[in-house]
Amino acid sequence: MMSSPADSLPAVDALAPVDGRYRAATAPLRELFSEGGLIRERIRVEAQWLLHLGTALPALPQAQLPEAVRQRARALAAAPPAQAASAVKSIEARINHDVKAVEYYVREQLAAAGATPAALELVHFGCTSEDINNVSYARLLAAGRDVLAAPLQQRIEALRQLAHRYAASAMPARTHGQYASPTTFGKECANFAQRLSRAQRRWQSVEILGKFNGAVGNFNAHAAALPQVDWPQVSRDFVTSLGLQYNAFTTQIEPHDWIGEYCDALAAINVIVIDLARDFWGYISLGYLRQRTIAGEVGSSTMPHKVNPIDFENAEGNCGVANALLRHFADKLPLSRWQRDLTDSTVLRNLGVALAHSLIAWNGLGRGLQRIEADPQRMAADLDGAWEVLGEAVQTALRAAGVPGGYERLKDFTRGRAVDAAMLAAFIDSLPLPAPQRARLKSLTPASYTGLAETLAKSV
Repeated sequence: MMSSPADSLPAVDALAPVDGRYRAATAPLRELFSEGGLIRERIRVEAQWLLHLGTALPALPQAQLPEAVRQRARALAAAPPAQAASAVKSIEARINHDVKAVEYYVREQLAAAGATPAALELVHFGCTSEDINNVSYARLLAAGRDVLAAPLQQRIEALRQLAHRYAASAMPARTHGQYASPTTFGKECANFAQRLSRAQRRWQSVEILGKFNGAVGNFNAHAAALPQVDWPQVSRDFVTSLGLQYNAFTTQIEPHDWIGEYCDALAAINVIVIDLARDFWGYISLGYLRQRTIAGEVGSSTMPHKVNPIDFENAEGNCGVANALLRHFADKLPLSRWQRDLTDSTVLRNLGVALAHSLIAWNGLGRGLQRIEADPQRMAADLDGAWEVLGEAVQTALRAAGVPGGYERLKDFTRGRAVDAAMLAAFIDSLPLPAPQRARLKSLTPASYTGLAETLAKSV
């Protein structure tokens, strides 16, 4: 593999943390979204297009390449040489055009394998730069989604395991920051597991599109040069052979609507991760969750007792950075002045940065989930001080029995007051309910008043 500037630059000197502090975490994406990764993908596309023309244009003599040339083209399409990217950059420095530099590099490689001058004219045949670029980015984003799929699935599985483990671990719920009807920690984990699963399916379902139809999307040059060829079908066959969905109606650029959908769906996953990180941060602050200590780790430069929830904070912060970029991509990339302008080019180069911050965040979330364990005693202590939450159960029982004004009775009794077990029992004894119903209500405790939370948590 080519040595890139990021590889030779010490991590502490990197301008961006994705190539500095977090270099190891983002390594799986660097091969794809670095400058070298984009160049290698462009080379693959140019070589594959040439090979495709050999099949699509059987009557064109120069399209029927000698075996040695076909082998070199197949090698370029599969895995460009380690020095390919640096060679292309040298050409670009001379001609000042990144995609044309790729074309020249491919021609040089094929010429060295014995391609005739006539055959070399089929390299980049009928192409505008955006034909090469759009399918290159599409394939890179498909591969990037595959890279992020595993850690996301691992986080969902970790939440499922927590949901099952703590399905019956009762804890106070909070609405508007105040005590509400109790839940279980397992049920809260199940909620996030289900939300992330749904968001994951949405992201995975985004169709990745590609176009290959010339300078303004009309096959102008193709039809002028070889009018007898069914160019839309040739283009469709090529794009689908790359594993992409074919977009037949474009300008010079593929309009990037699908990239907007892709980025928006990824940002939605990150929003859920932020919500999760904040909730679990809060549960740690309340003492409902403990964090396992790591030998040798320091939590504060001055307060030695601290075990800070840094992994959840890391997840929240990096998701925020990722989403700032992803929202910009979703808003900007589908916009182009007339048939094209160049503003998308510089923006697209940052796609990998957004995916990298998402990956960093999800890795942080994974570390955080591995370290937490519930503190049943701390949860129980708060539950025991919140008997007023049973007011919901009592007023609903009154409604079910047809007793008028049940809600108002409980509001007058509980709102803004501290209620204990004895006070609630005495109040229930005063209600116009049959003795068995009063006994059933008096048997409730805040810890037992969790509805179907345990069953729901175990079912996720």
